[in-house]
Amino acid sequence: MSIKENLQIIQSKLPNNVTLVAVSKTKPVEDLMEAYNAGQRVFGENKIQEMVTKYEEMPKDIQWHMIGHVQRNKVKYMAEFVSLIHGVDSLKLLKEINKQAKKHERVIDCLLQIKIAQEDSKFGMQSNDANDLLKSEDFKELQNICIKGVMGMATFTDDKKQIESEFKYLKSCYDELQSIIANNCNLEIISMGMSGDYPLAIDCGSNMIRVGSSIFGARNY
Repeated sequence: MSIKENLQIIQSKLPNNVTLVAVSKTKPVEDLMEAYNAGQRVFGENKIQEMVTKYEEMPKDIQWHMIGHVQRNKVKYMAEFVSLIHGVDSLKLLKEINKQAKKHERVIDCLLQIKIAQEDSKFGMQSNDANDLLKSEDFKELQNICIKGVMGMATFTDDKKQIESEFKYLKSCYDELQSIIANNCNLEIISMGMSGDYPLAIDCGSNMIRVGSSIFGARNY
């Protein structure tokens, strides 16, 4: 199956309110262009340098999503063009994104990464820390970022019940944060679900899925 055919199959099954992020990490530009020519405009990368290189080579109507763990010293390289940063897990990182966005006279949209998995290897904030962050005076002073929602990564397991409970937990965290009022906070995105579990994620309330191998095939690391 071609990349175009894979995309068409996935898109045909998605509800209208769900955004598909094509996870293109490690894939060459020609693969991304095949997806682009099939109508895909939202791409997700997990390494900033790789994303910058692809941004420079590819059409400028693409929305680039940073889906990996973000190091503060690398934010400056993507601040000019990144559309959405999924993995924000601290006020320190938000302050750096705000600082770099200000230099480009932009407001950068961000998602708070909530730790929903059992695995220690997954990053993210506890839900009460996210709550405290959004209510803090420090946060309210950040005028060049906007929190658009939450993101989470489920445990890598075949246990569907566990994955489902983790997705439902993220949805409940999102619902709880909805009551917070701030000029730089407009919650509308729940980013959860990948190639192996996105139908379940959508059933649990996801409206943004991150799909790579089901579009581009297996990765060669």
